[in-house]
Amino acid sequence: MIRKKICLLGAYAVGKTSLVRRFVHSEFDERYQTTVGVKIDKKLCQVGEQQVSLVIWDLHGEDRWQEVRSSYMRGAAGALLVADGTRLESLQVMIELRARLLEQNPNAKLVNLVNKIDREEDFAISPDEWRARIDWGPVVFSSASSGLGVEQAFIELAGGR
Repeated sequence: MIRKKICLLGAYAVGKTSLVRRFVHSEFDERYQTTVGVKIDKKLCQVGEQQVSLVIWDLHGEDRWQEVRSSYMRGAAGALLVADGTRLESLQVMIELRARLLEQNPNAKLVNLVNKIDREEDFAISPDEWRARIDWGPVVFSSASSGLGVEQAFIELAGGR
């Protein structure tokens, strides 16, 4: 069995904890849950013929008062970079976190999530514009609420390197 550490990185309140909860426990809770530091979950995935144990590090959101520690990113095989489709400023945080992760792990596999697609009518910019601005890898539109795109993103990450 292969074990992979993956990190969820993004601004505060983009839905990282809800995405993990949806993927690991098939649950969603409307209440906002602030992550303090890091919360670690595990899930076994089947990728082709291989079983992969994902060790999922749900890191606190970054904002102007609190920066994600680069040490949390050490040893990560990859990361889900999460933006909130309704908040364009979350893209800048995604860009900064991506750069810091790649300083720690230049070969990390990245999957980019634009979360809250169930609220597309509230998006700051169109999905096509999100894709144009996130030009460094795959973009998955997700909804922790409905589950859309969540498993796809985690399995894509599990299958890489």
